[in-house]
Parts: sequence; structure tokens; C-alpha cells
Amino acid sequence: MKRILDCTASDFQQMNGQDLKQSIRASEGRVMLSETIASVAPLYPSVTNAELAAAFGADLLLINVFDVFHPAIQGLDGGAESESVIQKIKELTGRPVGLNLEPVDLQAEQLEKLDTVSRGRLATEEALAEAKKLGFDFVCLTGNPKTGVTNEETVVAIQKAREVFGEDGLIIAGKMHGAGVANETGSGIISEAILSSFIEAGADVILMPAPGTVPGITLEAAEKYVRFVHSKGALAMLTIGTSQEGADESTIRQIALNSKMAGADIYHIGDTGFYGIAVPENIMTYSIAIRGRRHTYVRMAASVKR
Repeated sequence: MKRILDCTASDFQQMNGQDLKQSIRASEGRVMLSETIASVAPLYPSVTNAELAAAFGADLLLINVFDVFHPAIQGLDGGAESESVIQKIKELTGRPVGLNLEPVDLQAEQLEKLDTVSRGRLATEEALAEAKKLGFDFVCLTGNPKTGVTNEETVVAIQKAREVFGEDGLIIAGKMHGAGVANETGSGIISEAILSSFIEAGADVILMPAPGTVPGITLEAAEKYVRFVHSKGALAMLTIGTSQEGADESTIRQIALNSKMAGADIYHIGDTGFYGIAVPENIMTYSIAIRGRRHTYVRMAASVKR
């Protein structure tokens, strides 16, 4: 199995979710994931945000605010609905593509007024099955702001996802921030008990806030939780889900190096530096910080025909 650092588009085409997991593990903390929003106009009309993120060094692409029952990505053929949109994005970018689905808890204690999440974005068995049909390479179970996603409901969603995607599927799960839930904010977002419940339910990768992105998530705390996740055989993805993807480059470098010291396997950068995508230069800055110009420029330059 090749490490992601050495993989090209043709390699990714042959991988299932567990192959991808092993490739991430082999890369020893040098995997860059960029999240983009499907439902808004791209930063530049000539290309989708996913293509832009790939061009600036992302290894993995995560699609957010995407309705599986009305599949469309703005900037791709005018955003017209089509069951082939994910395959097209994979062809254009040469990258594995994942989907955010949201384990909304209708009984969650609200910290603020919550948004209504469409049926096609909920982490239900029906939506998960549709995501698999559409050809996503992995699924990420997490919450956007003001959605009412809870850790308890995430456990249920992980179990459903494992049933739908099978043993070969790759499942990422966790919370980047409170998602509007009163008793799951700051350092209270995670605990060893919560992490254990995610892994026991079937999650391959546990996501949690990167140091410095959520109040109380220090380098020491993040390192503790990453070590715990690794001891259970899972991987860790440290995230920027707090709009700091739009911060200055020195802040991005600090988050990157702290996440590296904490032991991250995957580094996530969010989708609202500009609304819909991180500041593209910050994707590149983050990538260079964790693996240098060599691997960053090769990823940026490698043709999708390789």
C-alpha cells in the first residue's frame, strides 16, 4: 500500500475506504484535507471550490452542505442536479471525495436558535445509502454550527454508517465545535468516554478540534486525546471548524505545528475562510507547514492523468 504522499489519481481510483485509511496511516501525519461547501457559488466561477482546494494542495476533499437527494455542486455544469456530480468531481480533481452528514439530535439542549437541516443532509440510513450510491469515498459524521448535533446521536449515526458502507468503508466522526448544543462546548466537546464510544461504534477516524481553535482545547489536551485514540487503533483528524481558515498565515502555521505535535494523522481546514472554501493560500500554507514544499508542490502539480 502506498502512502498518500506517493499516490496519484490512478492509485486513488483503486482504493476502498480501508485502503485509504492504511495509506493515511503510512503517511505519518502528512495528510491535508480541505472542506468546501457545495451549495454556494464558487470563489471563482470558472472552477468549483473542490478543484481550487485540490489545486492548492489538498489530498482529500470533503463536501459540505450537500443534499444527497438533490445532488448538485455549484460551479459544475451550472450546479444542475445530477447523480454523476461526485464522479465528475473525482475525475476533475483526482482526489478521494467525502461527504458531511449530520447526526442531528431533536432532543438536544439548545445553546442558541438552531437551523433546520434538510432531509438529504441528515445522517439517516436512507441518506447514507444514497451517499454510497453517489460514489463518495468516505463519510464524515459531524455538525455544522447551529444544527443540534450531539455526541450521543453521532454514536447512532456511526453504527448506521458502518452497516451501510460495510467493513471496507471509511468513517470519520466527531465534533469540531458545539454545533449549538448547550452542554457540548469548549473542552466539554470531547472526553475519553466519548472517544471510546465512537470507536466502539465503528469509526475509523476521530475528528476533534485542533489546538487553539476551540476554547479549552490546548496542545496538551489535544495530545492526550490523540494518544488515546491511537491506543484504540483509530486515526485522528484535527480540525479548523471555527472560521480560522480565514485567519492570517502565521495563525495557520501555529495551528498546523501544534496539531503536528499533538499527533494528528489528518489535518482539516474548514470551508468559510471565504464563504464556501478556506482562503486558498491558507490551504497551501498549512500543507507546507506539515510536510514542506516538496510534497505540497508535487500534490499541487501532479496531473489527474497520472
